Amino acid sequence: MESFIIEGGHRLSGSITPQGAKNEALEVICATLLTEEPVRMSNIPDILDVNNLIQLLRDIGVKVTRHSRNDYTFQASGLNLDYLDSLEFVGKCASLRGSVLMIGPLLGRFGKATVAKPGGDKIGRRRLDTHFLGFKNLGAQFVRDEERDVYQIQAQRLKGAYMLLDEASVTGTANIIMAAVMAHGNTTIYNAACEPYIQQLCHLLNAMGASISGIGSNLLTIIGTPRLHGATHRVLPDMIEVGSFIGMAAMVGSGVRIKDVSLRNLGMIPDAFRRLGVKLKVEGDDIVIPHQSHYVIDSFIDGTIMTLADAPWPGLTPDLLSVLLVVATQARGSVLVHQKMFESRLFFVDKLIDMGAQIILCDPHRAVVVGQDHRITLRPGRMTSPDIRAGIALLIAAMSASGTSRIANIAQIDRGYQDIEQRLNKLGAKIQRVDD
Repeated sequence: MESFIIEGGHRLSGSITPQGAKNEALEVICATLLTEEPVRMSNIPDILDVNNLIQLLRDIGVKVTRHSRNDYTFQASGLNLDYLDSLEFVGKCASLRGSVLMIGPLLGRFGKATVAKPGGDKIGRRRLDTHFLGFKNLGAQFVRDEERDVYQIQAQRLKGAYMLLDEASVTGTANIIMAAVMAHGNTTIYNAACEPYIQQLCHLLNAMGASISGIGSNLLTIIGTPRLHGATHRVLPDMIEVGSFIGMAAMVGSGVRIKDVSLRNLGMIPDAFRRLGVKLKVEGDDIVIPHQSHYVIDSFIDGTIMTLADAPWPGLTPDLLSVLLVVATQARGSVLVHQKMFESRLFFVDKLIDMGAQIILCDPHRAVVVGQDHRITLRPGRMTSPDIRAGIALLIAAMSASGTSRIANIAQIDRGYQDIEQRLNKLGAKIQRVDD
């Protein structure tokens, strides 16, 4: 295992460009399983979760050509379907949450898939009911293999159907879309997730010959087609990384420019930071965050305490609440952070409390942050990253602390952030990667 040694108190300045979007990359890479023709993709982030998924595709017979670090071609023309039912494959899927996105395209193209409980962040229950109910609506049958603790999903031919999703699950919506594009007849998905990454998936599938309308809304209509072909695609900038950089610039920046952010696909993210009092300017498709001597948390019109809560798109993404919470520790004022979707994502705040942050953890979903307005500087500490987003939040806290901190289990951070210490060190940070 590796750790970060962070010397806090160094100001960041300069320009930084966000990587390609992790969540989109996982979806569109799996979509290449729907055709035997080559699909070329650029701006693929070189991060652990994506690299593990690419290797899993290689294992099942996908031809993967790496043109450059972030530019790949995938061709699923000779898959080893027997391997998909092997214990080795099931074991690999169980350690990688992104593997769940392979179910829809495998079911749609080949009429069968094996489902193991996927791995990923330990942030509470992440149920797959929405995926399963969607596949059942399309005519798939489930058989439980008790011995291996997996499900076999089969369908001679999927048939289009109307469905109202029980929740606007992003991965659930993506999986159902990929299963439905080759189904017989028309499929209507209501209460679909409509995040930019879902929109990107739909645009790619349409470029491959699918017929999807209603893109960007929560009502999608899909006309099934028997065959898809190759295409090219570019992955969006990662909105979570953009938000992470805004948070860093607010806490420890002396003028930071975040380049090529795809502003129209950031949704509520800039406004969420503005509610904490963070000043930022938009210049073209760049966001500039000047030095913040102070930032004052806003209040609602009636004077009540500001609340930041996650919600399905176009609401605030839950992946940034950890960063917003850390930024609030040095604001002037108080804010209630309400994490609705995952019951364990706020448990990392005990590390921040040990560093001197004034936080009251009300319950697994809510925390009140009393900002210190830089009167009390966070203390350095020894921490362990519990998941990707808490990991980056702890890194921001350590960068603002007075002294040297250590963060262990940084493989969690590597799952979502490409070369993070090298890129931040170019801005003036002092972060060293060491073997434990």
